[in-house]
Amino acid sequence: MKSAHLGSLEIPRLGFGVMGMSGFYTGAGRSDAEHVRTIHRALELGVLMFDTAEVYGPYLNEELIGKALRGRRDRAVVATKFGLISHTGRPGPDSSPRNIRIAVEGSLRRLGTDVIDLYYQHRVDPRTPIEETFGALAELVAEGKVRYAGLSEASPATIRRAHTVHPVTAVQTEYSLWSREPEDLLLPTLTELGIGLVPYSPLGHGFLTGGIRTLDGLAADDWRRSNPRFVGDNLQRNLAIVDEVRDVARESDATAAQVALAWLLARGRMIAPIPGTTRIARLEENLAADALELTTGQLARLDALPRPSGERHAPADMAAIEH
Repeated sequence: MKSAHLGSLEIPRLGFGVMGMSGFYTGAGRSDAEHVRTIHRALELGVLMFDTAEVYGPYLNEELIGKALRGRRDRAVVATKFGLISHTGRPGPDSSPRNIRIAVEGSLRRLGTDVIDLYYQHRVDPRTPIEETFGALAELVAEGKVRYAGLSEASPATIRRAHTVHPVTAVQTEYSLWSREPEDLLLPTLTELGIGLVPYSPLGHGFLTGGIRTLDGLAADDWRRSNPRFVGDNLQRNLAIVDEVRDVARESDATAAQVALAWLLARGRMIAPIPGTTRIARLEENLAADALELTTGQLARLDALPRPSGERHAPADMAAIEH
């Protein structure tokens, strides 16, 4: 697999987002044994980075990765996140140094490792200056408990402030043909500072695969049922995006998912998407995007697609995202 550069961290450019194995989407309720087999297959196919967070489950997703990587830890880059769970009794997001100290020990234990390769602040804590948060992360790096530090859903201003305290290796946000917002301000900032981008939900929560045209097949508790882009008229308007992706896929003898990922990979070597799945067949399909080279004309057609209708998250979730 071709490589991506996240700051000074070089990795294969397609990682694995493990969140969906512990809920949120239809089909998450497969057995741990099946999930472990999928993670092992990812390792066999050259995936290196596995992405999780303490809040997924909560805790269950980290435990799953720890189980799957037992005896294989040296073959993986493990990324996890802190800050959405307070271990200090404080309500709301907590990225205080004291909370980070407690959180990292729990994550290390559940992951079955003595070092976290990439440790992200999950959401910016408005009550803790980012300088204090990254000061605590710098201490963990010096102590050998963390290798690299990152941010998730942070504004360019916060990223700059954090980067002056300790290098920001990567920033995680949603980026795909379904979510083009990072192109406005975030990507120019990351390019200037030499920071990598890790797009989560690079397939638009499954929409860009072309397999969702109504909500009829989604479980009652599927997260997408409350997502504005999947609701009512927005869903119908947004089908125009996936229809163009499918047209390019037919031309390329590829799947819509592969085209969506190939478009993202063509944005530069500082980008390392983390598509997620619970199934080996989908994993193999996604990773085949590494070999797909879209033509200049196809990339231009995809670049010209309209931005989707509707906010990318419900109001409560959008409120936690810095702009």
